Amino acid sequence: MNDSEQTATAAQLPAGMPPEVVTHALAHDVTLPHGAGTMVLITLDNGADHHRPNSFGQTGLTELDAAVAAALGRDDVAAVGVTGKPYSFCAGADVTAMPYLTDRDQALAIARLGHRVYSRISTADKPVFAFVNALALGGGLELALHCHYRTVATDAPAVGLPEVSLGLVPGWGGTYLLPNLIGVERALTVMLANPLQNNRLLKGPQVLELGIADAAFEPGDFLERSLEWAARVVSGAVTVERAPVDRGPVTWGGVVGGARALLAARTHGACVAGERLLDLVESARTADPVTAYAGEDDALADLLMSPQFRAGIYAFDLVQRRAKRPAGVPAADPRPVGKVGVVGGGLMGRQLALLFARRLEVPVTVVDVDEAKVAEALAGIEADVRRTVERKRMQPATAQRLAASISGTTQLTGLADADLVIEAVVERPEVKASVFADLERHVRPECLLVTNTSALSVTEMGASLEHPERVVGLHFFNPVAVLPLVEVVRTERTDEETLATAFAVAKALRKSAVLVHDAPGFVVNRILTRLMGAVLAPIDDGVDVSVADSALADLGLPMSPLELVELVGPGVALHVAETLHEHWPDRFGVSRLLSAMVEHGVGGVWEQRDRNDPRAALAPPRLREDVQPLLTEIARTASADAPSAADIRAQALDAVTDEIGRLLDERVVEDVRDIDLCLILGAGWPFWLGGITPYLDRSGTSERVRGHRFLPPGAASLPR
Repeated sequence: MNDSEQTATAAQLPAGMPPEVVTHALAHDVTLPHGAGTMVLITLDNGADHHRPNSFGQTGLTELDAAVAAALGRDDVAAVGVTGKPYSFCAGADVTAMPYLTDRDQALAIARLGHRVYSRISTADKPVFAFVNALALGGGLELALHCHYRTVATDAPAVGLPEVSLGLVPGWGGTYLLPNLIGVERALTVMLANPLQNNRLLKGPQVLELGIADAAFEPGDFLERSLEWAARVVSGAVTVERAPVDRGPVTWGGVVGGARALLAARTHGACVAGERLLDLVESARTADPVTAYAGEDDALADLLMSPQFRAGIYAFDLVQRRAKRPAGVPAADPRPVGKVGVVGGGLMGRQLALLFARRLEVPVTVVDVDEAKVAEALAGIEADVRRTVERKRMQPATAQRLAASISGTTQLTGLADADLVIEAVVERPEVKASVFADLERHVRPECLLVTNTSALSVTEMGASLEHPERVVGLHFFNPVAVLPLVEVVRTERTDEETLATAFAVAKALRKSAVLVHDAPGFVVNRILTRLMGAVLAPIDDGVDVSVADSALADLGLPMSPLELVELVGPGVALHVAETLHEHWPDRFGVSRLLSAMVEHGVGGVWEQRDRNDPRAALAPPRLREDVQPLLTEIARTASADAPSAADIRAQALDAVTDEIGRLLDERVVEDVRDIDLCLILGAGWPFWLGGITPYLDRSGTSERVRGHRFLPPGAASLPR
């Protein structure tokens, strides 16, 4: 691209964008070993601390283009290399500036600018190497794909193309380059399946295994070894061989068709960006780069101006900013936590013990009522660790350390030196209060007493204690290792030190903490129970179970209400419903179906199926044999006037809107954004819907039910 083209492109960009944190392209000469000549090594560095990854705005792209052009124009240069600052290769385009675009032409200019700069690299007549030393996302990974060769550090923590989760597509070459490099099936895993599965990202070894990188090196001497490897490539001593890609129409079309079916089954048309992505990937089989990139330009321009992206960037802002700087953290110094106790060795207790031992790297003692239960708990933890090692997600040495740090006992005296004890016993208030009373006689006065209750009053658990100020709730979500949310539950008597320690522990556990005040069901369970109640009640009234369960399908939620019941467990779902019914019987009912399932030990409504298999996902759900008699019995006393699927959907959204309004009125949380954050991190509410309250605002539900929007105009579009 010549200077006049670049200036014309830049001139179309809006003047009202916030100041850009420029990612500089710092070039210096490196003498390659083995007599391979001179490499111009370009280091991307935004000058900020390592907490702010490199990203590209207009100025940063311009600097990169100038550095590459200067290097390629030198006769004494044998190769060009691109790497990043510590902890960040590049996170791609600065998406937080994108909502300030005001028209499609500006969005199109952003897309074209990236393509023009990157195409200078891919069409270079000298070899260009990407040394992916750390995080590489979106346009950062696309930069590496435009390079001719790639190395990756084995400790690179996050590599991927997550744009679909934001309501976008990889718009700087990814939809064309990746499938033609590693094959269409693997490429769609990276670009579609992973973003749809809680935004799963790749680590360094996976990048090599998929064929995205040509070589991988340990972090300690990553750059030195990458340069040595590059020198051998330049000199011809190393020939890079890549696996052939099957571009046959049957294979390619079959994979794309299967992905379309899977997308439809999971999102029911709610993910527009996923559809555009598949169109681009389908055409990538036969398109030339110019045509392919023009298609990406159009898709990106359309999507950048779409409500879906505006919603997605709001969700992104919550997760990337508010979750990392939670509101309500007191100024008090947190207490040190050098030992943890877990009372209750069931499934949740085992998960908590493993999490605390692994993340805090402190001794953990599990307490249960008898030796058999203690042995069962420890055996379950060992099995979980063994499976993690077998899946290559943990080194054997780490597993040995964990095994040595977790012990078990039947005596509370074993917790005398603990700094924090969390209970995970049966969800009955009198049992939990008794556990805390017994603990208080054995632990130190400054030891935190923590409950993982899903709905019960934390205040009541500590009401009779001598030191109720050290009682706090840390409500984790199942599965504990996967879901990032922790609701930090403060009572009126929880002191500042205890609360500060709870937040510090959540951060050390790599969880996102949201402060909630003590109220039945807190935030996530209260909203989800109201939502599920709106679906379960019609089933009790005789509505076909498949009609009721699919009534919310067009929201594109990660699972249906009855699938959610199976995930959390009918027993837990029933307990939460009964607890909330006790407090608010006019709003929370107790489903006869759910009660019958728990009474008869029925674990779910539907036969299990592989959600990753398009054929299984699209097939009509099949009732489990043991649930049919329960439905038959309920039908005998069912109402004759049953609502339609559309009625159920409207009633469910109205109910959720009403409950969110009550949570805000009661000051269970201080800010509506915390409700959205809780639903995104604790219930998998999709990014492209932007949180629950923006969706209710866009659909008009909040104004109809509450008389006003939850968020002020523009709040779900521009980062705050």
